[in-house]
Amino acid sequence: MNTAKRDIFQAVADPTRRAILTLLALQVMTPNALAEHFNMSRQAVSKHIGVLAQAHAVKLEYRGREIHYHINAKKMQEIDQWMATFRNLWDDKFGQLDEVLKDI
Repeated sequence: MNTAKRDIFQAVADPTRRAILTLLALQVMTPNALAEHFNMSRQAVSKHIGVLAQAHAVKLEYRGREIHYHINAKKMQEIDQWMATFRNLWDDKFGQLDEVLKDI
């Protein structure tokens, strides 16, 4: 696996990787268990997991001979912090719209 660090936003840009993160947010899973949820080979799913691991979006844990992946919630906070700026902006805009609609 390539050990170069990837940007978290690049990692979550792909819909398959976002789906993997959603599954891992619910429970810890092995690569085989993850692959069962997708219409692609286990190797293709493993490549997606590799991208997520390079971005530190997922953590792996060895349990005997099996690898178990879980989501790295701290890394997901980077996305939340970036989105907070836009949430505040839109909250302000919707608040202004509410005031205009009340006046009408």
